[in-house]
Amino acid sequence: MSGHNKFSKIKHKKAITDAKKGKVYTKMARLITVEVKKAGGDVNSPGVKAVVARAREFDVPNENIERALKKGGDKSAAEMEAILYEAYGPGGVAIMIEVLTDNRNKAAAEVKHILVEHGSALAAPGSASWAFEKTAEGFMPKMLTPLSPEDNEKLDVLIEALEDNDEVQDLYTNVE
Repeated sequence: MSGHNKFSKIKHKKAITDAKKGKVYTKMARLITVEVKKAGGDVNSPGVKAVVARAREFDVPNENIERALKKGGDKSAAEMEAILYEAYGPGGVAIMIEVLTDNRNKAAAEVKHILVEHGSALAAPGSASWAFEKTAEGFMPKMLTPLSPEDNEKLDVLIEALEDNDEVQDLYTNVE
């Protein structure tokens, strides 16, 4: 019975956790790169320091941070931009999706595909943002929407699918 020993189980569990860590590392590296570009290449600016501190909270390796800082200071690197998408999910839940990408068209297509695949749709700008208030931490819901257990399950699957996309940075919903 090959493949059923303790080492195989550990190997598979480690592969799953490593994949999750890799996604977090990629997202944090993109965030650092964008902050450095915003700061004009100044790695000592407060915004860059705050993002680097946040990356260290997620245990991002120093070499990944250094690489992202260098990439952000490189003038020939592709320009990263932050885009905010609005959508409505199962049960009429408003969703704000923050995306960080170097290809606006590809990001829109991927987000739209994920939403349609899970029975939701991309909304027009401003159509879901009324339900949120912009704060320093992100978007806080002004009013909460109650969901049935089935819709809550569908929303969980949708959120997981969106978070699996490397370009999606943050998601905000107004679920109760």
